[in-house]
Amino acid sequence: MADTPNGATPQQPAQVKMQVLAQYIRDLSFENIVAQKGTGGDVKPDVQVQVGLDAKKRTAENQYEVLSKYNITSKNKETGDVLFAMEVEYGGVFLIEGVPEQQLHPFLMIECPRMLFPFVRRIVSDMTRDGGFPALNLDTVDFMTIYRNEIERRQRESSAAQPTNA
Repeated sequence: MADTPNGATPQQPAQVKMQVLAQYIRDLSFENIVAQKGTGGDVKPDVQVQVGLDAKKRTAENQYEVLSKYNITSKNKETGDVLFAMEVEYGGVFLIEGVPEQQLHPFLMIECPRMLFPFVRRIVSDMTRDGGFPALNLDTVDFMTIYRNEIERRQRESSAAQPTNA
């Protein structure tokens, strides 16, 4: 390692370490409305997916719990009738070291859900297939866009809540 002109060794940034310690289904529900009510004719499904994220610090040092929540609804495009409704809360426990404090929140809300997503995709695919529908293969979720949209929404709410001086 080269010395700086004053003889000091340049400080290297901390190495980022991310380890998935556990993954789990926190909550799962699937409701096949078609089987309950019945439907006739051709069905053209329209699938809507809503994603919510949450993260919190655990008591153990450098450990965080991240939850991703998926609400999935399939409706008949022509009639608007619900075909199925599914909710999945999938969590992970992560050991994270070397991430600067100011970058920790985006890291938890973007990188951690990105690591969990392939497992959620498989659960959704299996559940829809086992529920009597063609397997639903979720499109890749852009967690960065979700994070940015949430930050913008909070900023708008914060600025709208502040009183104006007249």
